[in-house]
Amino acid sequence: MAERKIFAGQRVRRVRLGLGLTQTAMAEGLGISPSYLNLIERNQRPLTVQLLLKLASVYKIDLDALQDEGGGLAGRLREVFTDPLLAGEIPGDQEIIDVAEAAPNAGLGLIKLYRAYREQAARLSDLSDLLAREGHEPSIAGTRLPIDEVREALERRPNFFGRIEDAAEAFSTQLAPGDDLAGALKAWAKSQHGIVVRTLPVHAMPNLRRRYDRHSMRLFISERLSPFDRTRELAMEVALLAFKTEIAAELDELALSSNEARRIARFELGRYAAHALLMPYGAFLSAAQRLRYDIDLLRARFDVSFEQAATRLTSLARSGAAGVPFFLMEVDHAGNVIRRAGAQGFPQAKFGGGCVKLSIHSTFAQPGQVLVDRVEMPDGTIFLSVARSLEGPQAGFGERIRRTAIVLGCEYDGAEATVYGDAVAGASGTVLAGTACRLCERQGCLARAEPPVTRPLGLDEMVTGLSAFDFQ
Repeated sequence: MAERKIFAGQRVRRVRLGLGLTQTAMAEGLGISPSYLNLIERNQRPLTVQLLLKLASVYKIDLDALQDEGGGLAGRLREVFTDPLLAGEIPGDQEIIDVAEAAPNAGLGLIKLYRAYREQAARLSDLSDLLAREGHEPSIAGTRLPIDEVREALERRPNFFGRIEDAAEAFSTQLAPGDDLAGALKAWAKSQHGIVVRTLPVHAMPNLRRRYDRHSMRLFISERLSPFDRTRELAMEVALLAFKTEIAAELDELALSSNEARRIARFELGRYAAHALLMPYGAFLSAAQRLRYDIDLLRARFDVSFEQAATRLTSLARSGAAGVPFFLMEVDHAGNVIRRAGAQGFPQAKFGGGCVKLSIHSTFAQPGQVLVDRVEMPDGTIFLSVARSLEGPQAGFGERIRRTAIVLGCEYDGAEATVYGDAVAGASGTVLAGTACRLCERQGCLARAEPPVTRPLGLDEMVTGLSAFDFQ
C-alpha cells in the first residue's frame, strides 16, 4: 500500500497537550524518538499512515480530527472577515487557514465574539426601533457604514425630490419622445454629449450592468438586463448629465457626513431621476388615478417593469397633487432587506416588514403572481399589502443569482382608491402580523422565530404554548 504523507504538526501538538502528555511520553507510546516527534509537530516530518493508525489505537483518537484541514473553522472565520467592518483586513484565504491551523481556539473565540457583536447590534437596533415607536429618539448612535447612513437618510424622509421632478417634466416636454423614449434618449446623448450607446454580450461585460467609457464616449449596457432595465440605465446616465445641478442640490439637503456616502446617494438620486424621466409626474399620477393604481396596467402604459412602476408609486407626494401614500420594501429570498422607501418615509415603527407572515416571503414560491393581503398589526393599524417576485438580471445555465421580491403597501384607508382594495374588502382572512418577532407581543404565534425583547420568557415545565418562545 502506498504511504500517504500528512503534515499535521499543529493538530498532533494540540492532541498531545489535550491529553496532558510530554513529547517524551507520547513518543514512547508511539515507538518513536522524542526528537522525531518534535520534528513532526514542527511540520518538518510527515505524519504517516502507520503513525496515524498507532495514534488511533494507543490514544483512541478520531482520525478525522487529525486529517481535517481546518476547513470548517476556516469557513466560519471567512464569514467573519466578510463583514463590511473587517473587509480588507486580510488579503487572502491563506492567512485565515493559517489561523485555523495554528490557533484554532483563538479562532473559535473570535467567532464567538463576532456572533456576540452581531447579537448585540441586532438588540440595539430593536430597542432603537422600540424607542422611536414610542416617540423617543435615541441620542447614542452606533458606528454606521456610508451605505447605512444613506439608507437611513432616504428611508426616514418622503421619497419625493421636487427639483428633480420639475426638471424631468420640463426635459420630457422638450424631448417629445413619442412612442420611442429609448431612441429619443440615445439621440439626445449623441447630439448633446457625443455619447454612443451599445448593448454588450455577457462574455464582453460579465460583471457589470453598465459602463461609461469617457475616452471613447460610449455607454455600454449589459444584455443580461431586461429591455426595461436597459432603458432605465440609459435614462439614469442621461439624468446624471442633464440634471446635474438639481441632483447636487437635493444631495446637499441630505447632509451626509462623508464623500463615500454622497457618492452612494448620488447614485440613488440618479435612479430616482431615471424613473422621473420614464414616468413623468403629472402623466403618471393622472394615469394611476384613472387606472386605480393597477401596477400591471401602469407598467403597460409607460412601457416599464413591475418594479419600476411600483417604485414610482412611492414618489407621488407633490404638494397639492399627491397620490395614495404608498411605501415599498424589497427583500431577497434569504430575507435580507435591499431597500425601503415611502411617500411619507418608510413606516418602520408601525409596519416594520420583518414578519414572516407577510406575503412578500410567499412570492418566491409563486413567481410572477401578485399577492394581496389585508394586514393587521398588534396596535390595530391595518395595511393593504401588494407583493410580487421580481425577475432580475438574466442568469446563464448553472448560475445562482439573487432573486428579490417587493411589497408595496399603504394604510388601509387608502385601499378603496385601488383595485387591490376591492380584492380584500370585507375579507375575513386578515393577516395578523407584527413589525418583527423581537418587537411583537402576539401570544401563541406559530410563526414566531425569536422571543420579544420587551417581555421575559415564561418557561413553565407544566405548560407549553404553541410558540417555540413562550413569554410572560
